[in-house]
Amino acid sequence: MQQMIGPMRFAYTDIIAITSHFRDKLGQGGYGSVYKGVLLPGNLHIAVKMLTGSSSCNGDEFISEVSTIGRIHHVNVVHLVGFCSEEMRRALVYEFMPRGSLDKYIFSSEKTFSWDKLNEIALGIARGINYLHQGCEMQILHFDIKPHNILLDENFVPKVADFGLAKLYPRDKSFVPVSAARGTIGYIAPEMISRSFGVISSKSDVYSFGMLLLEMAGGRRNADPNAANSSQAYYPSRVYRELTRRETSEISDIADMHELEKKLCIVGLWCIQMRSCDRPTMSEVIEMLEGGTNELQVPPRPFFCDDEQFPGVESYNMPSDLTAISEEHEDDDDDESICLFESYQ
Repeated sequence: MQQMIGPMRFAYTDIIAITSHFRDKLGQGGYGSVYKGVLLPGNLHIAVKMLTGSSSCNGDEFISEVSTIGRIHHVNVVHLVGFCSEEMRRALVYEFMPRGSLDKYIFSSEKTFSWDKLNEIALGIARGINYLHQGCEMQILHFDIKPHNILLDENFVPKVADFGLAKLYPRDKSFVPVSAARGTIGYIAPEMISRSFGVISSKSDVYSFGMLLLEMAGGRRNADPNAANSSQAYYPSRVYRELTRRETSEISDIADMHELEKKLCIVGLWCIQMRSCDRPTMSEVIEMLEGGTNELQVPPRPFFCDDEQFPGVESYNMPSDLTAISEEHEDDDDDESICLFESYQ
């Protein structure tokens, strides 16, 4: 019955009891601290984020928004169990993800997952994002898709987490105000920086997902400042060059590329097309990941893979609010990363 009507509301005294007086701290982020707890009866392990700072909405708005998020039930989206809103004390209670976040596995020096498992994880993430875009009463734009915000349960099933930057929009609303645009450097879609690339929309999440896919395929961050030479520093550019060398007589690493690795790369390159209208929807991404590699065509060259700069765009200086958000998330990345959830604003 509780799942049908939304998340449970806890008193602050309940939160203290659940966390054993905040004994087991999991991490610290820009929006607050996360503590492990146990919910009785049933000994359900949960993660409690105590929100800090002033909220942009009043208590009634906070409860309304949290209730909307709490009604989301999808195997690939982290479930909000409950919340606390008592005077200035606010908390979010989530299901606990014992395997932590995806980044600590894909950036490991050892190959943690097989290609089949990586493809399965990629599909799960895509289904979770697509559900947020299409399966809810209101369209939810995440605005911060990255490996750190993908959590894994005990069976390594991926779940989209961290709705701190998400916003609710009617699905027929094509225009999203620029004030809503947030994200992390390295995953932010071009239209978040300049409207000359298109309007901010669900395709902005598609771009971030594409950057995530390329990092999953490469087992490294897309931008590597420690690369031996500049041609190896930016992974999407390197992958695009390798994929397009098939039609030439040049010796290429493409022959050594696993079919599923190739699929993740091609789909990722489609997702990071510069103009939002050139990117697939998340439902189309799912079809591409479910299909065979031979059915996929290498997309046009993404701008970031070009040697020459895009005409009329001299630099990509982040707006101050985006930079601030990115810095807050960099603090999160240093944490244990078992359960770094951001508050739903």
